[in-house]
Amino acid sequence: MHLQFAELPVSDQDRAKSFYTEKLGCQVVADAPMGEKWRWIELGFEGSDTALHFVPREDETPSPDPVLVLVEDDVRSTVEALRARGVEIITEPGEAPYRPGVTVAEFRDSEGNRMVLSEKLR
Repeated sequence: MHLQFAELPVSDQDRAKSFYTEKLGCQVVADAPMGEKWRWIELGFEGSDTALHFVPREDETPSPDPVLVLVEDDVRSTVEALRARGVEIITEPGEAPYRPGVTVAEFRDSEGNRMVLSEKLR
């Protein structure tokens, strides 16, 4: 058993698609019409079986809590690379309060979603 996709709330599918492909390096898995105004868009991270799937966001209010945790080998250098690409860093890299010895940081995507960037749990 595995997760096929994680749903991600977005207001603007094209803006979100650009953010995830250009800033995070995702690949387009699917982009097909779905109704009159919406498309079925799935994006994948290299080496991952789980894709991101865009769902309509109810309003423009940024998420107060993280919606996803993305795992990276080197959080500090990834944060610097994201910052250089213009990504809003919310929380600088530091030790996770819930997991001593693991570095985490937070950023926002183009849709206001709060994301955690975490080292692999040991």
